[in-house]
Amino acid sequence: QVQMVESGGGLVQAGGSLRLSCTASENTFSRYPMGWFRQAPGKEREFVASISDGDGVNTYYADSVKGRFTISRDNAENTAYLQMNSLKPEDTAVYYCNTNPPTTRWGQGTQVTVSS
Repeated sequence: QVQMVESGGGLVQAGGSLRLSCTASENTFSRYPMGWFRQAPGKEREFVASISDGDGVNTYYADSVKGRFTISRDNAENTAYLQMNSLKPEDTAVYYCNTNPPTTRWGQGTQVTVSS
């Protein structure tokens, strides 16, 4: 299973932006569709966005983030990104990346906190 390391989270005011990164442990990264997921306190982990394998031409978003978040990938860097704009307090969560569909191997995630 591919192992991911997420980074880029932080504290931001509502309306602000963050860019999350997720770097994979192996060079077969380009073969995998990738996804971003998040888990807010007291809630189950939920899907945020996904991108197809290879050139990543296909992307999908949860309705709650559509138009505000953009997923992308750089296969040369074995990295997936999540650009988050117009952040809202309800986006506060720990964000994880994984293959899509996800394996059982989750990273530590990166905390995103949006203050009102």
